[in-house]
Amino acid sequence: MTRSTIDLPITAEDQRIARYAAAAIVLSVAEAAIPMPLPGVKPGLGNIITLVVLARWGWKEAVWVVLLRVIAASLLLGFFLAPGFFLSLSGALVSLAVLGAAMHLPKRWFGPVSQSVLAAFGHFAGQLIVARLWLVPHEGVFYLVPVFALAAVVFGTVNGLVAARLLRELPPREA
Repeated sequence: MTRSTIDLPITAEDQRIARYAAAAIVLSVAEAAIPMPLPGVKPGLGNIITLVVLARWGWKEAVWVVLLRVIAASLLLGFFLAPGFFLSLSGALVSLAVLGAAMHLPKRWFGPVSQSVLAAFGHFAGQLIVARLWLVPHEGVFYLVPVFALAAVVFGTVNGLVAARLLRELPPREA
């Protein structure tokens, strides 16, 4: 019997995605330690990294960073394949879809802050839909919309401002 190995070349893109995903995972795990008044209301610090990746490297790399962040953070925090994982994943997927559409809006009026707010609304919408369809089979779950909308505006604005600042401060994009 001969040993066989498969050599997978590691590209600069792979390394870049890994670095950004690691930063997003660290922020997500740190965020889990922040006490919040309502379950599901979180600042979404990992989304700062998503916005930076989207602006600098494009949608494809942002998707990789988000998916790696959701899976790895859920594994590290101990809720992989639990309801919280599916809520997080659904929010992330809807948020990515919103960001994908927002990329085509005029850059003059839609920068990191507005994209962040739109993504935050997409995130809570995805979570509420999954919560309503699977976890809470009652229309009462939609009474939380004003609270989540306020959180989306506040946290989306703050995260967008941080992302915009990072984009200004980061060195020019390497190849």
